[in-house]
Amino acid sequence: MCQLLGMNANTPTDVMFSFTGLATRADEHKDGFGIAFFEGRGLRHFVDHHSARVSPLAELVKRYPIKSDNVIAHIRKATQGRVALENTHPFQRELWGRYWVFAHNGNLVDFHPQLHAAFKPVGDTDSERAFCWLMQELAKAHCAVPTIEELSRTLAELTPRLNRHGTFNMLLSNGEALWAHGSTKLHYLLRRHPFGQAQLADEDLSIDFAQHTTHQDRVAVIATEPLTSNEDWVAFQPGELKVFVGGALFAA
Repeated sequence: MCQLLGMNANTPTDVMFSFTGLATRADEHKDGFGIAFFEGRGLRHFVDHHSARVSPLAELVKRYPIKSDNVIAHIRKATQGRVALENTHPFQRELWGRYWVFAHNGNLVDFHPQLHAAFKPVGDTDSERAFCWLMQELAKAHCAVPTIEELSRTLAELTPRLNRHGTFNMLLSNGEALWAHGSTKLHYLLRRHPFGQAQLADEDLSIDFAQHTTHQDRVAVIATEPLTSNEDWVAFQPGELKVFVGGALFAA
């Protein structure tokens, strides 16, 4: 299975530390990586079908402090679809005049929905089909731009239909919020004042966030497996959908 990383914050924040931890796991998940950074209504989107352990693009991301309030990253271990650039997560589409970004960890069996022309997959993965279907169903459910609360209710109705086809752990964002759904394995962490030191679980690297933050900063990090060994990660319950806005859990 693949590995996911998401970050949502109340102020533009870089994700170099967490992405370094994620990339360390690319020895097993070697079939490509990608990362997307929202900046206002704009998007920086990097993908490579080579492993994040050897990709020069991944090295750039580790060292380039791109600041964003919503980030989605993915390292791939292919289940459906060949190893190719068009099959590399995260995927992006436009809906209601905004970019949407999606990444999936899991395997959906016999999932072949009817998709109309506005949302068709470019590659041949179950993940991109699921993303196109979600975008299509969101567009059908709302005739105008919905609120985060309305979108969350619709996604809560749609995700169980994907769960029936197999494993569906996913991250989804439109730059205003980050939706995370845990079918089998997903964890989250909320960082806020007082910030402390964090130690990567897979690499001898630590950081003292107190030196890089203010009292007002809030950051939520979502990952398939906990990235640090000394922080309190919380596991998603099976089938649970959580929404993060401004570095905190969104209460509808």
